[in-house]
Amino acid sequence: MDKRTELNNALKEAMKAKDEITVATVRLINAGIKDRDINARGSGNTEGISDTEILSMMQSMIKQRQESAETYKGAGRQDLYDRETGEIAVIQRFMPKQMSEAEVDAAIGTLITELNVKDIKEMGKVMAELKARYAGQLDMTKASGAIKKRLAG
Repeated sequence: MDKRTELNNALKEAMKAKDEITVATVRLINAGIKDRDINARGSGNTEGISDTEILSMMQSMIKQRQESAETYKGAGRQDLYDRETGEIAVIQRFMPKQMSEAEVDAAIGTLITELNVKDIKEMGKVMAELKARYAGQLDMTKASGAIKKRLAG
């Protein structure tokens, strides 16, 4: 089942269950998808964004909410902190299983070998392939650091 169908089914179930946080969060995800679909159509992509792009968008949404949650926690706004962490939990339900640090490191090593990358100037090749193969399964910021460390050393 594609992500759009999965999200729409979850929205219907959440509406029936009167689960306000899930309804609101899935609607935010759908709005983000529609916005990106409109931008994609302007570039000639009539199909809209792919599941990989949807996962990448949701990964960004999680990261934004984590940053906001930390800000709210520091400001003593427990109500807003709880809201953000609730939204994170809802978004994570639609994400694939996250790769462990060892799995990420192994994937990076494999890609460096496959792509015959020799130095840090070619890091973008590894990043692009990681994003294509493992969308939504790893933190790209951490992966970037691991690639730099691997190629520098």
